[in-house]
Amino acid sequence: MSIEFPVEWQRFKYRGKSIQELMDMPMDEFVKLLPSRQRRSLTRGFTNQQRILLEKIRKMRREGKVDRTIKTHVRDLIIFPEMVGLKFGVYNGKEFIEFQILPEMIGHYIGEFAVTTKKVEHGEPGLKATRSSLFLAMKG
Repeated sequence: MSIEFPVEWQRFKYRGKSIQELMDMPMDEFVKLLPSRQRRSLTRGFTNQQRILLEKIRKMRREGKVDRTIKTHVRDLIIFPEMVGLKFGVYNGKEFIEFQILPEMIGHYIGEFAVTTKKVEHGEPGLKATRSSLFLAMKG
């Protein structure tokens, strides 16, 4: 299965392998290139949700519908070379965070790119933040 990638993606190397070599590589050889945590996760096998998502991805590739966004709640699926170029909407607990899979994301989990927490920004003390702040000296 040969897919046309942009020039900058063709220069990309993952552990010394080009993106096209990774696409043509059997799954068991690709697993050997991954870090130990991802390798262990894949040797245990896929969950039902992961399997369904992979089938959906492969079906979209076959039908040529790569411009559509795949919405999913699955956050623990490892990014494979066959996912490069697809658009995902991953649920972060509140909304779907949309992004496109780039070659640099191979080997990471999908959920890493849909952050579930936001930066905490506290109010200033003494500005009616709490009842006890009524007794603090106001800034002047």
